[in-house]
Amino acid sequence: MKRKFIPVEESFNRWKKDPKYVAAYESLAEELSLASALIEARGNADMTQEQVAEAMGTTQAVVARLESGKVLPSTRTLERFAKATGTRLRIRFEPEHETAH
Repeated sequence: MKRKFIPVEESFNRWKKDPKYVAAYESLAEELSLASALIEARGNADMTQEQVAEAMGTTQAVVARLESGKVLPSTRTLERFAKATGTRLRIRFEPEHETAH
């Protein structure tokens, strides 16, 4: 039996018409954004997870969990991560919806 592969873009275009999919996707956006920012900070610092963990006084497994997006770290943990990677933690609030001016 030959399998037919569907391009990711085609699947995504179909899925984003489903309100349940859109809601689930949007609910993960914040978690994935934080995980992405952590990975980017570590990458820009040219550090391994082990090196960040050592600088934070923790284990590589903890850093891996932070970068997975499956945990919501405290501000204190994020500050330690920032210090370890030579970055500065900035938190800001943005409007949920853009308004026309």
